[in-house]
Amino acid sequence: MSQSEKIRVLVVDDSLLSREFIIRGLEADPQLEVVAKASNPFEARDKIIEFRPDVMTCDINMPKMDGIEFIRRLLPQYPIPVVVVSSVSGAIFDALNAGAVEFVAKPDEHEDPDLFIKRLIQKIKIASKAKLTINPGQPDNKLAMSREAKHIDIIAIGASTGGTEALHYLLKTLPPTIPGIVIVQHIPPVFSRLFAERLNNQTAFTVKEAQTGDVVEKGKVFIAPGQQNMRVKKQGNRYVIVCAADQKISGHMPSVDVLFESVAVAAKEKAIGVILTGMGYDGAKGLLAMRRKGARTIGQDEASSVVYGMPKAAFEIGAVEKQVGLQQIPRTLLNMLK
Repeated sequence: MSQSEKIRVLVVDDSLLSREFIIRGLEADPQLEVVAKASNPFEARDKIIEFRPDVMTCDINMPKMDGIEFIRRLLPQYPIPVVVVSSVSGAIFDALNAGAVEFVAKPDEHEDPDLFIKRLIQKIKIASKAKLTINPGQPDNKLAMSREAKHIDIIAIGASTGGTEALHYLLKTLPPTIPGIVIVQHIPPVFSRLFAERLNNQTAFTVKEAQTGDVVEKGKVFIAPGQQNMRVKKQGNRYVIVCAADQKISGHMPSVDVLFESVAVAAKEKAIGVILTGMGYDGAKGLLAMRRKGARTIGQDEASSVVYGMPKAAFEIGAVEKQVGLQQIPRTLLNMLK
């Protein structure tokens, strides 16, 4: 797709009201063109064959087949970036696991519908640049720490588009005996808590949405809350989390730059920074600050990234010490801990 071409969108939603509202909102953007609409997965499949859209928006709760099963069956046959549009629930993460690249929560009666449309347009534009990556496969559960990493106190990770599945893979693979982990994933409020709960239930780590006063410790993982920046401060021999709704940095709150820069100050050479798949440049400057303070740094490579934006920006300014595929990150990280 050239720069001058519009992004061709298929809108799939069983609700006529919701479907037409989304279509009107999308067509107001000069870079988008809604080429087709569908009320169920079977109709949507026919529209994909006929119109060959660049991006599909898809509800989860639909008749005949739910959106998650539809995405899981569809993508192997018709690879197309999918933006899930649904009500707030943990099912969003099942859809991302099935192969969707982005999601937007439907607004409730208290939310601004124009803000929802703005978010959806942004996600569609990101999805149009996304690469449908190959599933990394089953985690290597044989990985273990050979000895305690006394020279590293904290691991900081940043991610955006494609990051929820990448983070799930890493935490399923890494042993819970490694130093405490702090994570910024670009994610809205409520979903950050649901994401933390999902990781807590599905990995060997203790995972929670971060709160001010939490202490970073071995075996624990903290996810930055949506619409709050997360920082780490050193108090004596402990690393304590501070969360605050202050301002967007690099266009985001939570911001990866904010987290990484705080870790650079608090932990210096006793930290490892990891930057994963995502659109934009958030985290690049922060990772460079960490590296300049002596921290080890890892960037996800282009081949395994859904969107090679954030890791690319970090790599190009010299913030990335080692650039490897998602499957190689756990072992690379453990080697740095030796």
